[in-house]
Amino acid sequence: MIPELGHFALVLALALGLVQAIGPLAGAHYRDAALMRMADSTALMQFVFVALSFAALTVCYVTSDFSVANVYENSHSTMPLIYKYTSVWGNHEGSMLLWVLILALFGAAVAAFGGNLPATLKANVLAVQSWIACAFYVFILLTSNPFLRIAEAPLEGRDLNPILQDIGLAIHPPLLYLGYVGFSISFSFAVAALIEGRIDAAWARWVRPWTLAAWMFLTVGISMGSYWAYYELGWGGFWFWDPVENSSLMPWLAGTALLHSAVVMEKRNALKIWTVLLAILAFSLSLLGTFLVRSGVLTSVHTFATDPSRGVFILAILVFFIGGALALFAWRAPLLKQGGLFAPVSREGALVFNNLFLTTACLTVFVGTLYPLALESVTGEKISVGPPFFNLTFAPLFIPLLFAMPFGPLLAWKRGDVLGVAERLMAAFAVGIVAIAVTFVIKGGQSVLAPFGIGLGVYVIGGALIDLVERTGLFRLPLATVRSRAAGLPRSVWGTAVAHIGIAMSLIGIVAQVWADERIVSLKPQETVSIAGYTLSFDRLTQRTGSNFREQVAKFTVRNSGGTVVGTMDPSKRTFPARATTTTEASLLTRGTSQLYLSLGDANDDGSIAVRLYHKPLVLLIWLGSVVMMLGGGLSLSDRRLRVGAPKPAKKAATKPALQPAE
Repeated sequence: MIPELGHFALVLALALGLVQAIGPLAGAHYRDAALMRMADSTALMQFVFVALSFAALTVCYVTSDFSVANVYENSHSTMPLIYKYTSVWGNHEGSMLLWVLILALFGAAVAAFGGNLPATLKANVLAVQSWIACAFYVFILLTSNPFLRIAEAPLEGRDLNPILQDIGLAIHPPLLYLGYVGFSISFSFAVAALIEGRIDAAWARWVRPWTLAAWMFLTVGISMGSYWAYYELGWGGFWFWDPVENSSLMPWLAGTALLHSAVVMEKRNALKIWTVLLAILAFSLSLLGTFLVRSGVLTSVHTFATDPSRGVFILAILVFFIGGALALFAWRAPLLKQGGLFAPVSREGALVFNNLFLTTACLTVFVGTLYPLALESVTGEKISVGPPFFNLTFAPLFIPLLFAMPFGPLLAWKRGDVLGVAERLMAAFAVGIVAIAVTFVIKGGQSVLAPFGIGLGVYVIGGALIDLVERTGLFRLPLATVRSRAAGLPRSVWGTAVAHIGIAMSLIGIVAQVWADERIVSLKPQETVSIAGYTLSFDRLTQRTGSNFREQVAKFTVRNSGGTVVGTMDPSKRTFPARATTTTEASLLTRGTSQLYLSLGDANDDGSIAVRLYHKPLVLLIWLGSVVMMLGGGLSLSDRRLRVGAPKPAKKAATKPALQPAE
C-alpha cells in the first residue's frame, strides 16, 4: 500500500506542478493578483506531496519491502540501517526522486521567504521553477518509476553497490544535489526577468542569496565527493578529471562567476546581459551533468544508468529548457538598457577579470570533457582526454586569477589605484616570498614550481587578512575602536575574506601532493616498511564478519622515527556475498593535516600480501579549505543586506514595466 501512496503522491505533485506552471504565468501576464498568489500555495503543497513520495520510498527501504523492484535491486535485509536510508538515493530512480524533492524544496523556499519580491517576478519565478519540476516528474513516472512492484516478491534483495555502502554517501549526494538543483532558482529568476522585461540592480540583489546558497552546497558537495573517492576507492587520489567529476566542476565555476558578476550588477547596474547569461548557463551545466551521468554515454564509477531511452528523454529536457532560455535571451537581451560605466582599474574591473578567467576555465573543462564524446559519435574514433590536458590548461588560468584575488577587495569602486593597492599588499608579497624560500630550503630541488604554488597560497591568505586589518584599523587604532569597526563590518566582507582564505588553503593542500611519498611492497607478518619518517609493522592478518560482508583485516602498528608508537592502521578487503563483489577499505592515520594512507592488494603464493602505502603531506587542507569556503559563503549569506533584500512593493498593482530600449 505504501508504494502506491508514494506513486500517487508523485502524480498529485505533477498535477499541482502543472497548475503552478500555468496559472501564475497567466496571472503575471494579465495582472491577476489571485492567480499570482496561487503560486505560493501550490509550491508549498507540491513540496509536501513530493516529500510524502520520498518518505514512502524511504519506508520501503527501511522495512526491506522487496516487492518493490527498486528496493530489491539496491538493498538487503542485513544491511546496517544507515545504508538502508542512503540506498534510497544510491540508485538512478531514487536519486531522481531526491532531485525533484530538492527542486520542490527550493520552490517552496521562494514561496515562503520571497515576500520581498515583486508579485509578478515571484509568480514568474515559481512558474518557471514548476515547469522544470513537471518535466522531471514526467521523466520519473514514465521512465524511472521507483515504486514498480514485482509480481512475486523475492525473500532477499541484491544488496546496494558495495562501494556505496559508506557514510560518505549519506552526505555527498544530498549536498551535491542541493548545489546542482539550487542553481535552478537562479535560472528561474533569469527566465522570469526576461519574460517580464525588467532586469536591474534590484534583480541582482534578489537572485544573489539563492545563488550563494547553491554555491555553498555545491562547494562542500564536490569536496565531500572528492574525499569519498580518496578513501573509499583505494586509489589514493583526490581528483581524477573524470568526466562526471568535471560535470560538477563546470556549474561550480559558472556559479562562482555568477556570484561575482551579480555584485557588479547590484553596485553599478552593469553587466546585465552577462549576469543573466551566467544564471542560465550555471543551471544548464547542471542539467548537462545530469545527462552525462544518466544517459549511458559515459562509463564511470559515478554513473547511475545506462539506458539510452532515459538519456534521450533527459536530452529532450535539456534541449527544451536550455534552448528555450537561450532563445528568450537572444530575443530580450538586445532590448536591455546598458548599465553604469566604470574604469578598467576598479573593483568592478577586478570582478570582470575574475569572470573572464573563470568562464575560460569552465570552457576548457567543457571542451576537454565533451570533445572525445562528440568525436566518437561523429567519426567512431575513441580518444582519451585526461589529467595531462586539464593540468596544462586549467592551472595556468587559475594562477593569474589567484594572483589578482587580493587586489579586488582593496580596489575602490568605479575607479581604483592599482599601485596604491600593490603597496598595501607588500606585506602579503613578502610573506609569500618567504614561504617560497622556506619551501625550497625544506624540500630542496624535488620540484621547481611547487614552492611558488605554496607561496601563492600564502600570499592570498595574507591579502585577505590585510583587507580585514585595513578595514578594522588593527595596529593603528585603539583596541576599542578596532572592536567597534570589526563589529560594524558587513558580514559579506568577512565572508569574502574567509572564502578567499579557504581557496588558498585548498591550493596549498593540492600543491603539497607533489611531495607525497608512495611505497608498494609485499609483506609477511612481523615485517616492516618505512615511509616519510614512519615505520609500519605488519602484526597479523585476521578475519572479521560484518552485517552483510566478510572482511580480511591487516593489523599494522605505526611508529615515528624515535620508535614511539603513534597509532595503528587496519586496512581490509571486504567481500559482499549478495553481490559477489570485493572492495578495498583503506586505513588512514592523521598527523596534523597530513595523513598516512594504507590499502591492501592481493595475497601472494608465498603468504605475503601486497600493500600500497602513501604519505600525504597537508592533504587535509584540500577539504578543510572547501569547508572554510562554505563558511565564508554562510557569513555572506547572513549579511542583512542579502537577507532583507529590497523593500516590499506597494500592494497596489502597478502598470506592466516596459522593456527599456538600448542606448
